[in-house]
Amino acid sequence: MKKVSSLLLLAIVFFSACNTPASFKKGKDNLEYKIIADGSGPKIQYGNYMQLAITTYYNTGKKDSLLNDTRTSGRPIIELLDSISTPQAYFEILKQLRKGDSVAIRVLSDSAFKSMPDQMPPFIKKGHYLVTAIKVINILTTKGQADSTRNAAMVLMQQKDSISAIAQMVKDDKILTDYLIKHNIKAEKSPKGTYVEIIDPGTGNNIDTSVIAKINYTGRTLSNGAIDSIPFDSNTDPSKGPREPLTVNMTSDPSLGRGVIKGWTDGLKLLKKGAKAKFYIPSSLAYGPQGGGGPIGPNAILMFDIDVVDLLSKEKVLADMKMQSEKMEAMRKHYMDSVAKTQKPAVTK
Repeated sequence: MKKVSSLLLLAIVFFSACNTPASFKKGKDNLEYKIIADGSGPKIQYGNYMQLAITTYYNTGKKDSLLNDTRTSGRPIIELLDSISTPQAYFEILKQLRKGDSVAIRVLSDSAFKSMPDQMPPFIKKGHYLVTAIKVINILTTKGQADSTRNAAMVLMQQKDSISAIAQMVKDDKILTDYLIKHNIKAEKSPKGTYVEIIDPGTGNNIDTSVIAKINYTGRTLSNGAIDSIPFDSNTDPSKGPREPLTVNMTSDPSLGRGVIKGWTDGLKLLKKGAKAKFYIPSSLAYGPQGGGGPIGPNAILMFDIDVVDLLSKEKVLADMKMQSEKMEAMRKHYMDSVAKTQKPAVTK
């Protein structure tokens, strides 16, 4: 039998009572709350820090929809309890808790969005509840304890993220190798894990961290063993009018241009000026578990058609930037001079 987490069990208990008004106490600002006192020891004191696990739900009375869970989607929650940084209505509720206690706080959507009705999401309806389930994991008495706990929690979260990333990398690599084998595609694996199918190697030296590359590209997703026929982005689509090659800064100087996903910088180092290639990029070298929005979902594997149009030195880019800056300044000065002439008062005799 799987173990049910205490916070999930808390939510189940609270939602089973959500339609029983007597089970909730009235708080300030139209809040209602219910405390499960599972803890022991003294109540949290003014100026203490609370280490919390927080889950928020939308409750219709018949169905509960998870909105957010801090255990899986964010940084550790450690908050100072005082009447300044803590909203008064919540302060009055939280000061009743001990370490290990839990509380459910609910508010009608009508009240939650009363001052900003235009901000209410369309899926939230009047008369339904927004419910926040809070569990006090620990009570910390000093800022030093709070900082130490926060740092330790961050390290643990990073370790978990790293383990998850490695597992996803293994999964993505199998998907990519299966796809390449199935379609008889010969591709070289770059140091970090991008697969590069070189169609035209180009000429000269390989791209390195001393240059800025000019790239034409078209990007697609790989899902269910197939490449999506519709690109999610391209700078060569004629239907969108003339577009310039994308400038990719391979150096460590951010003033020379923007960076790109790791899969690109990883794969470009296998190419030369004039090269044409396809990049098959695992999600960990693209947009990861957060996704890139739109068709680029969480842990999306990407494929790019890449055309290396040109390679520029740092000196060339700096010279071009200086020339462009001087051109813009000259245009600004010319405009200001023109405005000054039109505003010059007429001389009367």
